[in-house]
Amino acid sequence: MSLPIMPKATAVWLVENTALTFDQIADFTGMHELEIQAIADGEVANGIVGENPLTNGELTIEEIKRCEKKPSSKLKISKSSLPKPKIRSKGARYTPVSKRQERPDAISWVIKNHPELSDSQICRLLRTTKQTVISIKDKTHWNTQNITPQNPVILGLCTEEELQKAVIKANKRIKAVEK
Repeated sequence: MSLPIMPKATAVWLVENTALTFDQIADFTGMHELEIQAIADGEVANGIVGENPLTNGELTIEEIKRCEKKPSSKLKISKSSLPKPKIRSKGARYTPVSKRQERPDAISWVIKNHPELSDSQICRLLRTTKQTVISIKDKTHWNTQNITPQNPVILGLCTEEELQKAVIKANKRIKAVEK
């Protein structure tokens, strides 16, 4: 079951403005029943302003009234008509300075463990230049003696999913060339 966007603020509002049981509020917000009771007693969430789940579209008045009449029933979150935010997967991403020095290690690991990847795929995957990839391959990189191959996923330069997609794409390209 999905939870409200701000569970504690929603719980504060429900405690103050409805006749719902602590169990119903706890179940809806994903919090413990004793925490809801502490909110009602004023021991917890003193400075939190209640968030109205009706204005967010998370609940309807009918749903609250239905559950107030029957204490054993559970609140159900309303389906949102708002579009889901799109996850941005393409484009340049900022790499912190501390990660930039680890990039040659990641390039070396990818070259060693996935030789099927083209230079341009490595560039896209690790957000580097083709010249850097070539210099690491040829061992002409200015810092060659200090490069130790390290998995780029562990270093946080790409995700496992991105790496697997690149490998699958490279394998398809190789099979197409063989045919």
